[in-house]
Amino acid sequence: MRIAIDARPCTDHFPGIARYIAGLLQGFADLGTGGNEILVLHDPRGTSTRFNLPALTAAAEVELVPVDAGPFSPRQQWLIPLVLHRLRVDLYHATYYLRPYGPLPCPSVTTFYDVIPRRFPGYFPPRTRAIIELTNRLALRRSRRIIAISEATKDDLWIYYQVPQERVSVTPLGIDASFRPQPPEIVADLRRRLDLPERYILYVGSNKPHKNLPRLVRAWKLAREHAVAQSVALVIAGHWDPRYPEARELAASLGLGDEAICWTGPVAESDLPALYSGALAFVFPSLYEGFGLPPLEAMACGVPVVTSYTSAMREVAGDSALAVDPHDYHQIAEAILHVLRGQLVRGNLGTLGIGRSRLFTWERTAALTLRAYRRALQR
Repeated sequence: MRIAIDARPCTDHFPGIARYIAGLLQGFADLGTGGNEILVLHDPRGTSTRFNLPALTAAAEVELVPVDAGPFSPRQQWLIPLVLHRLRVDLYHATYYLRPYGPLPCPSVTTFYDVIPRRFPGYFPPRTRAIIELTNRLALRRSRRIIAISEATKDDLWIYYQVPQERVSVTPLGIDASFRPQPPEIVADLRRRLDLPERYILYVGSNKPHKNLPRLVRAWKLAREHAVAQSVALVIAGHWDPRYPEARELAASLGLGDEAICWTGPVAESDLPALYSGALAFVFPSLYEGFGLPPLEAMACGVPVVTSYTSAMREVAGDSALAVDPHDYHQIAEAILHVLRGQLVRGNLGTLGIGRSRLFTWERTAALTLRAYRRALQR
């Protein structure tokens, strides 16, 4: 069959979705396409400094097809159907809910990552929330099959949108083979280049409200009152959205200066394994995740993980991490201190995490995605 995968969101504007698309293509490179012909739609004007789409498609032996309309362009409503018709596509895979909503010349599937606007409506202005709600419902209605990246997202689609569970295929995400414990000299080089402290715990992610950074800052303030944490810094790495300054403002008001918290901003993909490997612990107290790749990447690097027991993080981390209530910053602080105090605890969690991470590969994601394609066409 001829399958069109919409990779137009593989840009810096969509870091999480770009990671998913790049990983899926890597999975096809490792697995093969199962005799199917895969066409990858992309907007040549999109900017991606993290992923090389031409290289990924070459490795996966799939064809790259330019489309002159981005994910936010109204032109996609008529241009994508024309392209699918011209290419004689059997199945269209929309990797984002902003997709064509009118008739298509073939069946379609859509990947859903989370339902954050429904779970946390207060994070969005009313007009934005209404637009997301409408387009989500249109995408669900127009899709013959839904791909969810976790069982938690599948459950949420039933709870909030009444999507029958038999219409949903779960395809957990994977991690790249580059995420593994790094040699000390590689870690030392990164520490020097990024001016990182000698001993640090780590958070990697954005500062969006559901990431729960203000409570992490409060937890770190509590932990720093104990001697075991006073020679340790908290490194917060990842994209910073200026709309949500609360964590940095809180840190300043609590007197947590540069010696206590290091704000690095985005870190290159190639540097992430060393960044994880150099950490004493990885802390990820998110309120909600559709999947949650950073804790899994940290586990693969042998780093003990403290994370929430909510949403998809339970199925990702299993029993290989310390689970906390993300609403209780006292509990977050105690978990951090528990890891810092015990070398044996760190070693055991690191070993468990490496084993757990090996269950999640992009090859498996690609295989489950091909199965979802077949189920969509068997209807």
